[in-house]
Amino acid sequence: MSQARNTGVSRRRVLRTAAGLAVTTAAVPSGVAFAAPERTLSDEDRRRRHAAKVTITRDDWGIPHIVGETTADAVFGMMYAQAEDDFNRVERNYLVALGRLAEAEGESAIWQDLRQRLYLDPEALKKDYAKCPQWLRTLMQAWADGLNHYLATHPEVRPRVLDRFEPWMPLSFSEGSIGGDIESVLLTQLEAFYAERDVPMTDEERGLVLREPTGSNGFAIAPSHTRDGHALLLINPHTSFFFRSEQHVTSREGLDVYGAATWGQFFIYQGFNAHTGWMHTSSGVDNIDEFAETIVTRADGTLLYRYGDELRPVTTKTITLSFRTEDGGQRKRSFTTYATHHGPIVREAADGKWIACALMNKPIEALKQSFLQTTTDNFADYLRVAGLKANSSNNTLFADSKGEIAFLMPQFMPKRDDRFDYLKPVDGSDPATDWHGLHSLDSMPHVVSPKNGWAFNTNNWPWTAAGSDSPKAADYPRYFDKVGENPRGPQAERVLGARDDFTPQTLLAAAFDPYLTAFARLLPGLVAAWDQLPEGNGQKAALAGPIRLLRDWNHRWAAESTATSVAVFWGEDMWALTSQAAADARMSVWDYIADRASDTQRLGALETATRRLVRDFGSWQVPWGDINRYQRNDGAVVQQFNDAKPSIPVPFASSRWGSLASFGAKAYPGTKRYYGTSGNSFVAVVEFGPRLRAWAVTAGGASGHPDSPHFNDQADRYAKGDLRPVYFYPDDLEGHIERRYRPGM
Repeated sequence: MSQARNTGVSRRRVLRTAAGLAVTTAAVPSGVAFAAPERTLSDEDRRRRHAAKVTITRDDWGIPHIVGETTADAVFGMMYAQAEDDFNRVERNYLVALGRLAEAEGESAIWQDLRQRLYLDPEALKKDYAKCPQWLRTLMQAWADGLNHYLATHPEVRPRVLDRFEPWMPLSFSEGSIGGDIESVLLTQLEAFYAERDVPMTDEERGLVLREPTGSNGFAIAPSHTRDGHALLLINPHTSFFFRSEQHVTSREGLDVYGAATWGQFFIYQGFNAHTGWMHTSSGVDNIDEFAETIVTRADGTLLYRYGDELRPVTTKTITLSFRTEDGGQRKRSFTTYATHHGPIVREAADGKWIACALMNKPIEALKQSFLQTTTDNFADYLRVAGLKANSSNNTLFADSKGEIAFLMPQFMPKRDDRFDYLKPVDGSDPATDWHGLHSLDSMPHVVSPKNGWAFNTNNWPWTAAGSDSPKAADYPRYFDKVGENPRGPQAERVLGARDDFTPQTLLAAAFDPYLTAFARLLPGLVAAWDQLPEGNGQKAALAGPIRLLRDWNHRWAAESTATSVAVFWGEDMWALTSQAAADARMSVWDYIADRASDTQRLGALETATRRLVRDFGSWQVPWGDINRYQRNDGAVVQQFNDAKPSIPVPFASSRWGSLASFGAKAYPGTKRYYGTSGNSFVAVVEFGPRLRAWAVTAGGASGHPDSPHFNDQADRYAKGDLRPVYFYPDDLEGHIERRYRPGM
């Protein structure tokens, strides 16, 4: 680290597992200190004391570089800077996490709030806060102080609901994924159960809507496969745009971390320090399970559930939620909710059994793990933190300055009897279906410094994470993967296996390689179907031009490519035609289109696609960049798009078609062009040499305020994949300073 280091905070013990994974145990990292809080100060005096010990430097891209005397001071400044840049998103994230969104958005959000409150009770979180170690409570208090100081010094800001932040609140939002595990609970079925009425599942819940894949790419390259002998890391999350804040946070006690923090959180979720880097990708593990409970009602109305030879009482709890009324007032609505030892009841099955949903609920450990990973010095250090086993949704790609690279799966992984199919509700009355503790890190699929020299994940299965050096599916229970392969997986293997002399620039080029593996696989069937049409056939004549274009195409996106436009429109229509049949066959849509779609479907979809292009753009030969656009009009969480307003072309395509550089775009009401709202967001390439070097870009810019010069100043770089240098060291920052100040001053 660039700051002075305190090495006496904790003693560590390194454990070596049979597979070579090092796990260390420690109370807190040895490299970062945590000063004790000053307990006698009033809230206002404490905030002023923090502010006097924090400096925020904005670079020429508006990125905040926060320096605090203590680590708590740094957290204070981190949150103040986030509130400056987009308080709206900070508050909204906590309205969601606390189950209070309906207080701002009305009764339509009541079911989302209920889902949240089934698992996270504010009163329980307050008790958990009291149980937290002192160092963590100190940081959580600084978190609240930073946000409250922003509100106190900006009286013109009007929060929708949260006009004061309490230090226990971060326990409600303790890991930075775009969608937490809880989103697996379907809101329509939750409403049907607790409102006692029929509520049909939406097409989106049934998987029938053409929905942009969410997730990320992570690549780690070992020194053996780099030109200069330094480990490299690609950080490429695919999230909703403007979902995270790019920040550099340091303290005189040893914290020094750079990367993307989800709005409202005091840890860098995807990023790096001078010695280690971590990239999280959404995982396909199955560690959220449903248990079908057999309910028995006594004559007095008492509810019981069967468990082995026992009848156990169903736990009941009243949850009262507030919601905003049309006149701006607040009303309350109460629910009697139910739970078993497996978890809350979230729906009723067709056979009348109640379904309990079990998922990770370890807020203290999750918050500790999320913060402590940012302080690690090496892989053994990182594994010690991973030993908290409170990461449930993220794979991790890791690299460090010692040259170690790794792929890890989520550490929260329940042990289960592999005889049962946990992709469906299992019999909750059978004790054999219960979780039996958690897997050890060593017993899970992982890759550590593989001989092939690289590791990756694209939200696909772990069985190709390091090419021939990958873990083998036959060695693990089937619940370690439920998603299989996706089109980005083979593309990642192709670009990573193509060379052994990577530089930061060639790694970036690999991340933006334009080859679309899905179309390379799917289009030959379309071309063959056309070839088999008899001469003189009207459809053959009508489609001759588009087929010629696709036959000669190199399957690479480009802004000027008309073939990309035809292929994407055809693929979308094929998806609509086959998604239900694919779901019925329990196949991926890609596999179904490739292996089972009929020639009639293939050719019919091309007719529909070309008609759509002609209708909306005047010709079926439209350059992809004329259709696929980036536009940012205002600071709202949900953007309103307009073809008449300025926008810029984006050459890369949806990850659905195998594009590593992802841009999830579609037409919106009133538009013909496609506008992106998700995909590549914060992107970085990091080189762990004797002196760290990094390059990054953030979709749009650092600020959520349309009147800021940094609202959209990175848009062109984003669309071109032209990353800017990161100013990690003080001498990097010199000459690039826009403003330096203390919070509130």
